[in-house]
Amino acid sequence: METLAVVGAGPKALAVAAKAHVLREVGLPAPRVVVVEAHTVGGNWLPSGGWTDGQHRLGTSPEKDIGFPYRSTWARGHSKAINESMTAYGWTAFLIERGTYAEWIDRGRPSPQHHVWAKYLQWVAHRIELEIVFGTVTSVAAGDGWRLTARGADGAEHGVAADGLMFTGPGRSTKALAKHPRVLSISEFWELAGKRDLPVASRVAVIGGGETAGSALDELVRHEMLSISVISPMATLYTRGESYFENSLFSDPVKWAALSVEERRDVIRRTDRGVFSVRVQESLLGDNRVHHMQGRVVRVAEQDGAVALTLRNELRPDQVHAFDLVIDATGGRPLWFLELFDTDAADQLELAVGGQLTQPRIEASIGYDLAVSGMDAKLYLPNLAALAQGPGFPNLSCLGELSDRVLRPEQARPRAEARRAGVRVR
Repeated sequence: METLAVVGAGPKALAVAAKAHVLREVGLPAPRVVVVEAHTVGGNWLPSGGWTDGQHRLGTSPEKDIGFPYRSTWARGHSKAINESMTAYGWTAFLIERGTYAEWIDRGRPSPQHHVWAKYLQWVAHRIELEIVFGTVTSVAAGDGWRLTARGADGAEHGVAADGLMFTGPGRSTKALAKHPRVLSISEFWELAGKRDLPVASRVAVIGGGETAGSALDELVRHEMLSISVISPMATLYTRGESYFENSLFSDPVKWAALSVEERRDVIRRTDRGVFSVRVQESLLGDNRVHHMQGRVVRVAEQDGAVALTLRNELRPDQVHAFDLVIDATGGRPLWFLELFDTDAADQLELAVGGQLTQPRIEASIGYDLAVSGMDAKLYLPNLAALAQGPGFPNLSCLGELSDRVLRPEQARPRAEARRAGVRVR
């Protein structure tokens, strides 16, 4: 692979680009990494990305930076040099250069605000001289490799050719459950919250049980509302497991292949999908305005100026509840990138996964290198790699391991590691 194109200039892109930079420095082969980004480096951690106002705090420890867990043991004779070189692009190095390391330690190593995390990513991009094309990807064509077309802010189109392609990020933040002035997408919510211009409301509903919903709730409790309902299909609001035993599965996925599919799903459900961080959960516990409503929203209707939501549960009749304001915080769409594929690209992916392009089928096809197995031109999908390869790859939990998986030469992979995890879709 001579050129790797990455869509989205977030932590995963920076982890791979920085590792490729370090590999070349120590004399090992690495692809040219070209990042295509619509806004700016770290854009999803800034208000312009539509997923945050930039003021809320990171849910993961910042020490799990782009090099974590600093365990590139595959390059015999070079592993120590790689790990040491990567520390130059770590969170601690960033603070030392800014002169704020001692203060951060003395304050108890607090999680940074989202906009500070974006500054860290931008600092890394500057230090490694990241090759970046600014534009929104409008199409992806497959042939002898990949061909991306991106449209810049000035309307000009840019073409990017690559041997490998990696998608990152959650997709657009502008989707909402319904078109209604009182139903906000997460992007609209943060835009209005940032302007202190949220609609006056006494009864508010937040749809979603994950970190996107958690951040929105963390903001809403600072406003004057009589009740704040969290709607999710889960039995209650779960807190992310933060003990050594849970975290070790995220940091080091070596044990993942030994678990059954049911055990893997259980770990993901308990620790990553539909859970709030401990910090957010603690801030909500003391606020008696916040409560949970179980169910899936199956209908949205107007009701005397309010929004009526129909909630469905398997074991009881549908229930209708009215709210003055509804925020759709269900998060990103895992298969958002498929909208960009031309017919040939979609056909090649269907052949590789063995059928219709569904999320379970694509998830089951992800190999050790975080790419879809069976494709001549590599398609890396770390955001869909949790079930097959480990729960840390879709998030910030093992960015250094992620970059090793993507960049590690095939001949350097032991046969046992390269073997598929055994996940199958029937």
